[in-house]
Parts: sequence; C-alpha cells; structure tokens
Amino acid sequence: MAARLIDCDWPDFGPVALPAHSSLPEMRARLAAIRAAMAARGLDRLVIYGDREHSGNMLWATGFDPRFEEALLIVSQDRAVLAAGNECLPYAQISPLVTAGDIAVVHCPGLSLISQPREEGERLDRVIAREVPAGSTVGSAGWKYFTAEDVDDPDTALEIPSLIADLLRSHAGRVANATDLFMHPGHGLRCTVTAGEIARLEFANHMAAAALRRMVFALREGMSDFDAVAAAGIGGLPLGCHVTFATGDRADQGMSGPTGQALRVGSAVSFNICHWGANVCRAGWLARGPDDLPSPAGDYVAAFAGPYLEALSVWFSLMRPEVAGGMIWDRMMALLPRARFGVTLNPGHLIGSDEWISSPIYRGSDLPLRSGMAMQCDVIPAHPVYGSTRMEDGYVIADGSLRAELNRMQPALMARAAQRRGFMRDRIGLDVPEDLLPLADTCGIIAPWLLDPRQMLALA
Repeated sequence: MAARLIDCDWPDFGPVALPAHSSLPEMRARLAAIRAAMAARGLDRLVIYGDREHSGNMLWATGFDPRFEEALLIVSQDRAVLAAGNECLPYAQISPLVTAGDIAVVHCPGLSLISQPREEGERLDRVIAREVPAGSTVGSAGWKYFTAEDVDDPDTALEIPSLIADLLRSHAGRVANATDLFMHPGHGLRCTVTAGEIARLEFANHMAAAALRRMVFALREGMSDFDAVAAAGIGGLPLGCHVTFATGDRADQGMSGPTGQALRVGSAVSFNICHWGANVCRAGWLARGPDDLPSPAGDYVAAFAGPYLEALSVWFSLMRPEVAGGMIWDRMMALLPRARFGVTLNPGHLIGSDEWISSPIYRGSDLPLRSGMAMQCDVIPAHPVYGSTRMEDGYVIADGSLRAELNRMQPALMARAAQRRGFMRDRIGLDVPEDLLPLADTCGIIAPWLLDPRQMLALA
C-alpha cells in the first residue's frame, strides 16, 4: 500500500469534558493493591521516593506529587506515612488518602530546599528509625529498576538518593529495589489503567493535541521558535516533560527546546507537547512541498515518510491483547530497518504521569500486550538527509470487557474513540483494530509539509 498525499481538514470530534479526579475509593483500592503486592513479595515495608522529576509512583499511590521538593511514603500493612518538606506540608492535603486519614503526614524539613528553616519538624533519620523496624525486609521504589544488563546485582541496586538508601540499609535487615512493583510491563501496578484513568488520559491527550494543532497552523516563515510555542496556548495541565522544538542547526537534537531562532523554509523540525498522561509529537519539514526541501531530500515522502506510515499501519494492527512484544519489535525493525530509518528506541511504550513508564516491546520480549495498557505510538525514525517524521499520540488497548465497561461509564469517550478510529481507517487507510482506542483527534495525521498542514499522508 503506497502512501499518497491528500488534502484534508484536521478532524475535530468535539470537546472533552474535564474528568473527575481520583476518588477516595479509587485511591484506597490502589493502596490495597500496593499492600497485596508487598505481601506477595515478602516486604515488611515499602518506601516510595519522589521528587520533581520522578513523582510518577508517588502520584499514583497518593494523588500527591512533591513539586520542587522530595518526599517519602513509607507503607506497612497497617500504616502509611508521608514524609514531606516545608512547602509540601500543606500541599499534601491534595491527597484524598491524607485528608481521609489513611495516610499520616510528618514534617521532615531535610526534604526541603537548601537553606530553608530546619527548626521545626523531625529529622529524616529519626522518622526512618521509627517507621522501619530493625531487621525488616524493605522494598525501595523510586523511578527505575535494573536488570543484569545494567548491574551484577539488580535486586539490591537502588536509584534513590544515597542519603536515604544508606539510612534504610542501616535500619533494615535487607533493602531491595521494588520499583518493578509499579513499572514492570508484565506485572507493574501502573501498567494497566481503569475506566476512570482512561478518561483522564483522553483529556490530557485532547489538551496536548489541541495545543499542537494551534501551533502547527500558526507556523510561518521568519517567526521565532518562541513565538511558535507560544501560539500553542498550552492550557496549564502539568507537563510530563519539557516542551521541545528542534529545528535549524538543532534539528537532529530531538530533545531540544526553543532557543529563539527564526524558522527557515527548508528546515527539518520536530516538536512535542506533553502533559501527564499524554505526549503528542510531530516531525516534518518547514515547507509547502518538495520544492522547498534541500535537493537530496526531495523524495522525502516516497522514500521516508510514506514507508513510515505503512509501517505504522502494521503497528496499529498489532495493538491487541496477547500479541507478544518481541514480535512487534521484530516486525517494526523489519519494516523500518535501522540502517535507513535509524529507529533506536522501543517502537511503542507505556505512558502515565511520567512520559515513559516502561515497554513490553523490546527485542526478545515474550510479554503480551494486555487490555488496559496505555500505549504511546512512539516510533522515532532519524536520517541525516530526510530528518524525521512522526505520528506520536496516545492509545489504550481495550478488550471486549473493558470496552463494555467504558460504554457504560464513559459513552461520550467511546463515541469519540470510534470517530477517531473511523477517520484513521476510512480517510487515512490505517489498519486499526476495535481493541485500540485512539485518545487524540490528531491520531492518524502525518503532515509532512508543515507550512501547508492540510496536506496529509494516506494509504491507497
């Protein structure tokens, strides 16, 4: 199926209502799931660490994120204690579990920023000495677990700050890395989502996609990349990662943010907007057509972007429960050989409040996709001549049972997902199964000429 350019409006399937925040019963169910996982692992205590950049597990467990401080949640079978710094102490009340009394809060000024007052509250070592019994078995959850490819003893390798790791080791009998309880793609508690979480994911995708659309249609030759990002009108949801805008001499630095440079016709460009639960990203050329490109890249659509779209159609077709992650890896690497397309990362991964949780898709993976997985279509090609292309949005894999539940609880969401799937199938020609719920109105869109974004790729 060869790709071709069509002239098409970007679809708008209507507003997405602000979903409800996590309820107390929902948060209590998460805390119960944590305790069950602890018991199965033989842990007396689970210590969850969070900071500004690494708050995903803390946020999921409590509804609280430590912003620009650090925080610890110490969980046993009958008690949960949140240690918070000076500025997070009042903010901790955002957690339904805190306000209900399911989690006690202690003030640890040592978790605060440098030079802030230390006169009140407790030292962290005393809190840990009180909450972690001598000789106990402790699991530590930060933001990363390890494998034998990383270290000789992944079970005891800790990624949390050494101060906290040392304190835990001084009181406990054994401290193990237990981050996998949350983030492992095969059994992690955060690696499948509920109907309520899907509604929040859709809202985040909708907000990110709407902002990206505003930015794309505002792009003009000579404007600065600062002005381009400002045109997005990002609405204020928390960011899952910084906004990127890479072009000009930074075009191959995909993680670059805007730097104030002027947009030039004939430059490659990539950009993203990422909220908690959503990352919408595109890449192409600041051009109106192939005549604006450097001559070696003139066949960009036929040689690069078109085959990429064909490969993504296969990717979508495989987003079904029980499909093995390793098979998806093999198919995508065969369709997009590294020597030509430069795909170096996993072709797809799980997303949450942190942009990347983990991925069941890697070389040799026997892990199956599961209903409830929130999948990011993150297949990133790169080429020294063609630059890149991208169709990165969020999706949820949903079997018949989950779809039935969503039809009862979120009928408007399901109607929008069906409309998006119909657009992807009927207008773009993509092989999208019923098991896959597209969460953004940008799903399916590759606009290679970003100064004429109505031109988009479709399969014949």
